[in-house]
Amino acid sequence: MARYTQARCRLCRREGSKLFLKGTRCVTEKCAFQKRTTPPGMHTRPMGKPSYYSMQLREKQKVKRVYGMLEKQFKRFFRTASKAKGVTGRKLIELLERRIDNVIFRSVFAGSRSQARQFVGHGLVFINNKRVNVPSAWVHEGDVLHLKGAEKFIANIKEMAKAAAKDRSIPAWLNVDLDNMKVTVARLPLKEDLILPINEQLIIELYSK
Repeated sequence: MARYTQARCRLCRREGSKLFLKGTRCVTEKCAFQKRTTPPGMHTRPMGKPSYYSMQLREKQKVKRVYGMLEKQFKRFFRTASKAKGVTGRKLIELLERRIDNVIFRSVFAGSRSQARQFVGHGLVFINNKRVNVPSAWVHEGDVLHLKGAEKFIANIKEMAKAAAKDRSIPAWLNVDLDNMKVTVARLPLKEDLILPINEQLIIELYSK
């Protein structure tokens, strides 16, 4: 499976905003974006007012990078959203938020979505008592997700999760039980549940050309 392996802080600098790709590091003074906000590369001078196409492209790239997806997979999500009933943009956000790795991250069980993907890949995540190993799979309303592993590992994750819960908000569509390391999908996610602003209309217009 293809994945991004280069410096993640470059992605925040490219998009001009924090994407919270490196867990707790992003909220400390060690955050590279706070030290250097200019885009990566030699030519970092502003190039004037961006075109509308540039705005569309940057929005698409930002969302891809937030959820840790490459172009082929992201386009597949868009096609699924465009065929579903309802508003395409809001449906796309719903599908992205329903990814298993995102659910683990939003439940504060993981410091970042990349760490959540590691949990899934290592077979530590169960949905309705069935092991899952595909981070991009979707959860459904009523699903119960929990982590299983060595006692020491679960104790460490539980300690980190309780500490993270003090600084990070848990979305209303998830009911999280930190003591038992379980999360229940109370309802499907909405755009209003996002922690980063997304202009999904720009993405729809870009792919509709």
